[in-house]
Amino acid sequence: MVMRDMRFVSTDPAPGDHVPAFDLPTTDGGRLRSEGLGGRPVLLIFGSSTCPVTDNAAPGLCTLHRRFGDRVRFVMVDVREAHPGKAFPQPKTMEAKMAHAAKLRDLYGFTFEVAVDDIDGTLHRAMSPKPNSAYVLAPDGTILFRAQWANDTQALAAALEAVVRSRMPRPSASGGVLKPTLRMLRNLAPVLDRAGAGAWADVWLVAPLLALTAFALKVLHIRPSRQSSSRSPATAGAAPSNC
Repeated sequence: MVMRDMRFVSTDPAPGDHVPAFDLPTTDGGRLRSEGLGGRPVLLIFGSSTCPVTDNAAPGLCTLHRRFGDRVRFVMVDVREAHPGKAFPQPKTMEAKMAHAAKLRDLYGFTFEVAVDDIDGTLHRAMSPKPNSAYVLAPDGTILFRAQWANDTQALAAALEAVVRSRMPRPSASGGVLKPTLRMLRNLAPVLDRAGAGAWADVWLVAPLLALTAFALKVLHIRPSRQSSSRSPATAGAAPSNC
């Protein structure tokens, strides 16, 4: 799964395809439906509270929302926890998953919609279950652009600028994974600490080099510059970022 997260494959939905059908609840009591996207383009992002790329992407997404939110519908879809631990175990019920989505919203101060995939991750799996991919959709649900990592803010900004000017994004996908991956490394240790017991052990097991890098950055006190990355779930709702 770690290696699959590194690239799109030919069977994954791509620009020009129609998004798979979905009908998801949102944390504000609404619904996100593929057949009723609201007449505006949509930026559809997948993420979780224990995903270091989501953690790295959040400030950029907030900036994009302030710039384009009046013309583009922004939706974060809460999916499986990327690195579950005692504080953020993998949800086994929709009630637990809704609670995780509310924590995700409050942790980053998202003022745009946060939707919740079903317990089996049906939409996430259909779109290619990467932990923090993003898609720009036309109002009819056609995929116009896709980004492997939502922290590729520059590529997303260019795509959204094209779409709001009624042009097709060129290129239709963000390129490369190295820079977005490197950008999230300093977020990894704070996210694993936040996830709780078990999260570090899993990363040491499946990606020891990544775990070693994160541990070294932690020892050297190299952390994200923004406050929200290191906030605990208990304080996440008290001082959200301005999104």
